[in-house]
Amino acid sequence: MHLNKNDIKNFTLEEFKKELENISEPSYRAEQVFFWIYKKGVSDFSAMNNLSKLFREKLSQSYYIGALKLLKHLKSIDQTEKFLFELSDGNLIETVLIYAWKRKTLCVSTQAGCKYACSFCASGMNGFKRDLSVSEILSQITAIEHNLKHKITNFVFMGMGEPFDNYDNVAKAIKIMNSKKAMAIAARRITVSTSGVIPGIERFKELGLQVNLSISLHAVNNELRDALMSVNKIYPLEKLLKACEDYMENFGRMLTFEYILLKGVNDSLRDIDELAKIAKRLRAKVNLIAYSPVSGLDFHAPMEEDMKIFEDELLRRGVSVTIRDSKGKDILAACGQLAGESS
Repeated sequence: MHLNKNDIKNFTLEEFKKELENISEPSYRAEQVFFWIYKKGVSDFSAMNNLSKLFREKLSQSYYIGALKLLKHLKSIDQTEKFLFELSDGNLIETVLIYAWKRKTLCVSTQAGCKYACSFCASGMNGFKRDLSVSEILSQITAIEHNLKHKITNFVFMGMGEPFDNYDNVAKAIKIMNSKKAMAIAARRITVSTSGVIPGIERFKELGLQVNLSISLHAVNNELRDALMSVNKIYPLEKLLKACEDYMENFGRMLTFEYILLKGVNDSLRDIDELAKIAKRLRAKVNLIAYSPVSGLDFHAPMEEDMKIFEDELLRRGVSVTIRDSKGKDILAACGQLAGESS
C-alpha cells in the first residue's frame, strides 16, 4: 500500500509541474520524470539514473508510480492476446490486444464491471464495481507496451465499462496519451466507444483532439434498444441521434456505428432499412459485428452468409459498411465477452 502518497500517473504534465513547485523542485524536472515513466516504462524511481539521489528520495516520500498486477495472459489461435489485471483493491479488469495486418490494436477497459449491463454483454453481468483511475487506464498500456514489449499502433476504449460514465478520468488519460512529453500517441489512433451516454458526447467535442468517436447502436428503434440496452431508457434513440448530429456539426469528424448482429433479433430487412436511414442521416459508417457467445445468455450469432446479405443490403442503400471480424472468441476476448473473471 502507498499510504499518503500520490500516484504520478494520475497527473498531467502541467499538474505535476505544480506538484514539484510545492516540494521546491524546478518544474522542468516533471518532463524528466514523465520521460522515464512513459518513454521508458519504469515504475521505480531508483531506475531514473539521470536524476539526483536526493530528488529521487524526495519523490519516493510523496509519490509512487502506479502499476497493475498481471494475473493471467491468454493467447488465441488467431493471435489475439487477453490480459487479466488485478487492481490494488482486488478488483479485476481485462485488456485485449488484437492483431490485424500491420496493426496492433489495444482494447482498453475504463471501469471494473459496468452499470449499463447490455443484455448480450458479459461485462455487466457481475454488476458495477467502480471507475478506473487515470493511472489504472494508462497502466494497461504501459504494462503491455513496456513490460511485454508490444508496439501498439491503435487504441480503442471498448473494453470493460462505459467510457463516458467515467468521463473525467478517460478524458484526462487521453490527454496524457496524446501529450508529446508523455506517450505521444496521435489522437487519430485513439477511438472511444459509447453506448449512448449523451452528456459524454456533448463534452467530448470540447476535448479539442481529433479522437475518433464510435456509437454502440445495436438496435434501430426504442422498443428493441430498451430491451437490449438499459442506457436507452435514460438516453433514448432520438435524443442520442440528435446529440450525434450536434457532435458532427460542431466537430466534423466521421462517426462510426457499431452494430452487433443477433440472429432473429436485430437482423430483419426492416432493421436494415432503419439502420441505413440513420447512417445516411449522420453520414456515418457502420461496423457489423457477429455476436460472440456469452455463457448463460440466450443469443445466437447469424450465419456468415446472413452477415454478408446484411452488409450487401446496406451497401445497396448507399451506406459505408464493413464486417468487423470478432477475434479471440476461443479465449473469451471478443466483443461483449470481457467479464474480468479469474476462473
